[in-house]
Amino acid sequence: MKNILVIGAGLSASSMLRYFTDNAEKEDWQIKVVDRDANLAKSKVGDCSRAEGFSINALDATERAPLIEWADIVISMLPARFHIDIARDCVKFKTSLITPSYISKEMKAIQEEAQEAGIIIMNEIGVDPGIDHMSAKKILDEIEEKGGKMHIFESFTGGLIAPESDDNPWNYKFTWNPRNVVLAGQGAAAKFIQEGSYKYIPYNKLFRRTEIIKIEGYGDFEGYANRDSLKYREKYGLENIPTIYRGTFRRKGFSKAWDTFVQLGATDDSYTIEGSKDMTKRDFINSLLPYNPNDSVELKLRHYLKIDMDDIIWDKLVWLGIFDKTKMGFSEDVTPAYFLQKILEEKWSLGANDKDMIVMWHKFVYVLNGKFNEINSSMISIGEDQTYTAMSNTVGLPCAICAKLILNGTIQMKGVHLPIHKEIYEPILKELEEFNIIFKDKEIDEPVLYHEPATV
Repeated sequence: MKNILVIGAGLSASSMLRYFTDNAEKEDWQIKVVDRDANLAKSKVGDCSRAEGFSINALDATERAPLIEWADIVISMLPARFHIDIARDCVKFKTSLITPSYISKEMKAIQEEAQEAGIIIMNEIGVDPGIDHMSAKKILDEIEEKGGKMHIFESFTGGLIAPESDDNPWNYKFTWNPRNVVLAGQGAAAKFIQEGSYKYIPYNKLFRRTEIIKIEGYGDFEGYANRDSLKYREKYGLENIPTIYRGTFRRKGFSKAWDTFVQLGATDDSYTIEGSKDMTKRDFINSLLPYNPNDSVELKLRHYLKIDMDDIIWDKLVWLGIFDKTKMGFSEDVTPAYFLQKILEEKWSLGANDKDMIVMWHKFVYVLNGKFNEINSSMISIGEDQTYTAMSNTVGLPCAICAKLILNGTIQMKGVHLPIHKEIYEPILKELEEFNIIFKDKEIDEPVLYHEPATV
């Protein structure tokens, strides 16, 4: 028997826990799921006789230590900053660990300790990061094996609303943490390499320089640059590649409309607006506009951001209700970003019957025998319902499958790793196809060798 400990039973864990309970008898697993909310943990394991859910304070080393010692493998679904404490306990008790979060400097630093303990600590094994690594590295390795030399690598991922649930003018609803959506792109300029030149896009220009990608059967998407594409050169063995660019997908037209909030300052989370707890939505917008006692808030906003009356952006803004004389009812003053987030949550939250969608797309341009070749690889995953969402499936299933492969000895590596090795990505990608998480690869007859993200 093998023992599995899952820390955190939130939405992203749902599909993983279903996988564990469905396979517990066959694989001879015993499963413990812990969360701050005991009822949530219990609900996620259902009536599985080999699983139990209960509450602990996972941040309390004394409470979690006996469970980590009991386990053969731990999956931490906690916020990323807490993984390192779990990892140190795993080293101490010689228990392997999986997290879907980006690898941290602190995690990298315990590489030798993990090796000496004879365990693997697998990071970045969700969707992005995770499935993006595995699907990209599979094709990159195939190109290298046949002697090709990479020239361009581009990659985009988006958590979006499924077409059948797309019923608003923004073509968008929250499918993950709303705060992260509002703050996306802040903190540092986006940086990438274009034909050997380092390029930068500051936050105030980020949503005006996008790339339009057409995916067969699903139409047009637009991608804006992620903050740091350069860190993927080393991860993927592409240190000398002339062009590498990674970004986030939205539906076409979203970015230009979103840029109005960026330019208005409504996404700023660095200060608190005085008196905002008593403000209406209209007051909030007005507080960010120049003073003019004679013009309406609508007119001031149109003049300030140069939005014409017949611009489709205006319809999107009005639909959000930002000019309503409705108080938000905050208990204390808040930041502009938080105020905006709460407005958006009223309009962009998933409905009871809505389904979400994960979209991923890679572009590979490489030279082989003196000729340029291009491959486009895309994946669309549609959620099942409000519990087994596309986000939950694409985050949780890679974690679950990876855990199985570690427990049954298919993955033998020790130390701190990412899923960029063939012995990891090959079996995981193969099994993901059973859950309809499938990449479609297409050879392009006329490779596109250069582009600059367009100003929209």
